[in-house]
Amino acid sequence: MNQLKVGFGRANITPPMGINVSGYFVKRKAEGVLDQLEANAVAICDGKTTVLLIALDLLGLVQGCAPKFIDAISQKTGLSKESIFVHCTHTHTGPDLGVVDGEDAQKLVDDNRDFLISRCIDVAHFALNDLKPAKMGYGVAKAPNIAFIRRYRMKDGSVKTNPGVLNPDILHPIGEIDDTVNVIRFDRENAETVVLANFGCHPDTVGGNLISGDWPTLTRHFVEKAIDNTKCIFFNGAQGDVNHVNVHPTKGDFNDMFNDFDGCSRGYGHARHMGRVVAGAVMQVYDKVNYVEDSEIKCLQKTYDIPSNKPDPKDLPLARKYYQLHLDGKDDEIPYKAMMLTTVLANARRMIRLEHGPENFQLTFSAIRLGKVALFGIPGEPFNGIGKGIKQTEGYDLIMPCCLVNGYNGYFPMQDSYDEGGYEASTSIFKAGVAEKIIVCGQEMLTEIK
Repeated sequence: MNQLKVGFGRANITPPMGINVSGYFVKRKAEGVLDQLEANAVAICDGKTTVLLIALDLLGLVQGCAPKFIDAISQKTGLSKESIFVHCTHTHTGPDLGVVDGEDAQKLVDDNRDFLISRCIDVAHFALNDLKPAKMGYGVAKAPNIAFIRRYRMKDGSVKTNPGVLNPDILHPIGEIDDTVNVIRFDRENAETVVLANFGCHPDTVGGNLISGDWPTLTRHFVEKAIDNTKCIFFNGAQGDVNHVNVHPTKGDFNDMFNDFDGCSRGYGHARHMGRVVAGAVMQVYDKVNYVEDSEIKCLQKTYDIPSNKPDPKDLPLARKYYQLHLDGKDDEIPYKAMMLTTVLANARRMIRLEHGPENFQLTFSAIRLGKVALFGIPGEPFNGIGKGIKQTEGYDLIMPCCLVNGYNGYFPMQDSYDEGGYEASTSIFKAGVAEKIIVCGQEMLTEIK
């Protein structure tokens, strides 16, 4: 007998103005609001086990931040830590949660972090108190021509990330996109239907100093406007080497966009377009989901040692020089521009950070099974290939890889990215082989709870 119950909760988490905006190596302060940021939560209970899925319109829970969130939610709800799945959509127009310059600026960040923890506790209680009998269905659709591999082979044989729109030196992208939109639908008795959507692409479409949840927030809004009595929660997928930039736009592809400081095309109108396309994919399958009787819940968290990407000592003097110039506001004295400048600075920061180790990092991964449907949470930015590899785990009808779950530890590039170069591999704190290790871990964990 189906004993499934599902609850939903939502709260506003828009930060105060003046707070540092996260996402680039360019300092930004919040000056206004395009979209209210949200915390969304779904509680799911099969009569024996309860899991809590929370999605936040944030870049990520930076190092040391995630445990505070998980501990607080666990203590206030009584749920085990392994049953709590806190995801960040990775918007680049949300508040910074890390260390910033200036005492007043840091206090604003610290106060907002405390506020976010309290709001997570709120939405957790909202969802748990809203549990209603439900049935579950799932479906898969496509969202074409809005997500693109962002690493390209150039005519000189090199590899570049975001080489610029209409760059004549581009040969071809390295890899193939996964434009799958995964959908779970929960029909609840005498309550709103809850839709969980999953799609992988960087939410770096808006830019500027105005707060916005980018296209994931707009996706939720469009789904809820189009389908009466429905609430939508969104989980971003394997997006580490995927973004919205079409380097070969034609006809109306460049509508509502501009070329930003780093050579990437951006625009709020394009975020709106992406939200409509993903929402459209949800609506393609909404009425035709495959309803299932098996909704047994199992959850598992495991921690693995992952080798760190320590620097070669001979590279450190130049790294220190470049990063100090950046800190002094002298980027114009660094012989790189646009995305290459971002790459050099991120690489320098990585080398300085890892000069004295550690030899390994401990990463915790999260797996949740709902019958023959599963979510796999990765505490950082997995490449597209990781998502594809985890989806090959046998015994499931649908697997949703989710980035930035219960932590933010940077990029997890595939082996060929280390071999060929580019932004993500040169700046990753993990040694080559990390992506392939995550695929093995994911398949092992999902098999264990099958």
